Amino acid sequence: MTTALPVASNKDVRAYVATLARRHPRMLWGALGLHLLAAGAALAPPRLIGDLVESVEAGTTAGHVDLLLALLAGFLVIQVLLTRYARLLSQVLGEQVLAELREEFVENTLALPLGTVEEAGSGDLLTRTGRDVDQLNWSIRYALPEWTIACLTAVATLVAALTVGWWVALPCLLGVPALVIGLRWYLRRAKDGYLRESATYSQINSTLTETAEGSRTVEALGLQSARVRAGDADIAASFRAERYTLFLRTVFFPAMEISYLVPTVVTLLFGGWLYTQGVCSLGDVTAATLYVQMLIDPVDRIVSILDELQMGNTSLARLLGVAHVPDDRVATGAEPAGERIRATDVTFSYVEGRDVLHGISMDVGVGERVAMVGPSGAGKSTLGRLLAGIHPPRTGAVTVGDVPLVDLPLDELRGHVALVTQEHHVFAGTVRDNLVLARPGASDTEVLDALAAVDAREWVSALPDGLDTAVGSGGRALTAPQAQQVALARLVLADPHTLVLDEATSLIDPRAARHLERSLAAVLEGRTVIAIAHRLFSAHDADRVAVVEDGRITEFGPHDELVAARGSYARLWDSWRI
Repeated sequence: MTTALPVASNKDVRAYVATLARRHPRMLWGALGLHLLAAGAALAPPRLIGDLVESVEAGTTAGHVDLLLALLAGFLVIQVLLTRYARLLSQVLGEQVLAELREEFVENTLALPLGTVEEAGSGDLLTRTGRDVDQLNWSIRYALPEWTIACLTAVATLVAALTVGWWVALPCLLGVPALVIGLRWYLRRAKDGYLRESATYSQINSTLTETAEGSRTVEALGLQSARVRAGDADIAASFRAERYTLFLRTVFFPAMEISYLVPTVVTLLFGGWLYTQGVCSLGDVTAATLYVQMLIDPVDRIVSILDELQMGNTSLARLLGVAHVPDDRVATGAEPAGERIRATDVTFSYVEGRDVLHGISMDVGVGERVAMVGPSGAGKSTLGRLLAGIHPPRTGAVTVGDVPLVDLPLDELRGHVALVTQEHHVFAGTVRDNLVLARPGASDTEVLDALAAVDAREWVSALPDGLDTAVGSGGRALTAPQAQQVALARLVLADPHTLVLDEATSLIDPRAARHLERSLAAVLEGRTVIAIAHRLFSAHDADRVAVVEDGRITEFGPHDELVAARGSYARLWDSWRI
C-alpha cells in the first residue's frame, strides 16, 4: 500500500496566503480599493429611491424626479466602470499568484527525494499536479475575487442599511444565528471531507496507472477480474466520499437561505409597523428594505463560493504539502578527497523491518569498471541506487572520497556520480533541448560529439530539422532505443566521474548494445563505471564482477578468477553461453 504525500496544515496555508499578499501589496490594496469604491457606488441607488418615494409622497416636481433619475443612472455607470477595472486588476493579480504557486510547486516536486516519490506512488502526485492544480486555478482566478467582492459588498451594504436607522439592526441580527450555526457546522467537517475526496481520486489514479503499466502482466496472469474489482472498489470509495460532501452542501445551503431571507421579510414588516407609529418615514422603510434585499446577492455568493474555496483550500494544502516532505540528506559542506566509491556494511529496507540489502561492503577504485550480476530481485538495482546516492542506507555508509553521499548537495553529488536506468523520458522540445538539460551551456559541436559517442549522430542528423526537430509530446515520437541513446548522450554531456548504469542498454539489441558499450567505454575512459546488467558480456569486459544474491555480495573479483572458482558466477556464465 502506498503512503500519501503530506498535506499542509491550516496554519501553513494561512501563512502562505499572507506571504503572497506581502509580495503584491500594491495590486492587492488597489483591487480592494476599487472594489470598495464600486460597492459604495452601488449603495447610492437605494437611498436615492427612498428619497424619490418621500418626494412623491410629499409632492414634488418633474425636474426633481429627473434629477434623481439622472443621479441614479450616473451612480450605476460609475459602479460598472469601477467594477470593470476592479475585476481586471483582481484577474491580473490572480494570474501572477497562480503562476508563482505553480512554479514553486514544480520546484518542490522536482526536489522530492526519489525514494519518497516511489513510496507514495504516482497516483497521489498525478492528482496533485492535475486535479488539485485545476481546482486551485478556478479558485484563484474566479472564486477568490468573486468572494472578495461579495464580502466587501455585504459589509458596505450592511453599514449603509444601519445608517438608515438603528432599528434595521434587529432584522439583520435575526439571520445571524442560522448563519453562524450553519457555518460552524459546515467548516468543521468540510476540509476533512474534501481531503478524503481528493485522496480517493489519488487512489483511482494509482490503480489505473498500475494496471496500465502492468497490462502485460495482468493479461499473462489472468488478473483482469481482480484489477476490475480493485477499480470498482476505488470508485465506490470515491462515491462515498463525494456523497458525504454532497450531504454537507444539502444541509449547509438551506440553512444559509433562511439566514438571509428572514431579515428581508422582517425589515419590511417591522419597518412598516414603525412607519405607522411615526418612528420612521416611508422613504426610510423603502431604503432599508432595498439595502437588506441587496444583502441577499452578496451573502448568497459568499455562501456558494465558500464551497469552492473549501475545495481550493484543500487543493492548496495538498500542493503546499509537497514542500513538507523531509529531505533524505543534509549537506554538511564536507569536500570529498577523491572519487573512490566505498560501501561499508550497508543495509537497506523499503519497508521497516524487512531489509533487502544485508551488510554489503564493496570498494570501487577510481577508474575501475565493475559489473553487478545476479538473478532478478537479488537487489542489484537497489544497491546501484545506493551507490548513486538516490537512497540513503538504513545502516552503514556509502561514500565518495570518504564523504557520505547523503552529505552532498544534489547538484554537487551529480558531478561525482550519476545513475542511468532503462527507463528514459523524452521531454517535449527539440533534440537539443533534451540534451542540454545536462549542460545548459553546451555548444552544438559538443552535443553532436555526445551523440556520436553513443552512435546516435547519424539518425539525429537524418531527422527533418536535425537537432531542432521537435520530439516528445506533440512532436516526433522516438523509439525506445533512440530514447535510450538520447539519455546516454545526455550523460556524456553531464560528464560525471562515476556512472551507475542500471540495464542502460537493455532496449537495444545485443549486437548494437555491445557496440554501443564499446563506444561508451572509449568516451568514459578514466571514469568509474558500475554496470548492472543481465548480459554477461558486460561482466566479461569489466575489471571486477560483483555477484548479488538475496541482498548480499556472494562473490567479488575478476571474471577469469570467478569462472575458475566454479561458484555462482561460473554457473551464470555457463548458462548464458549455452
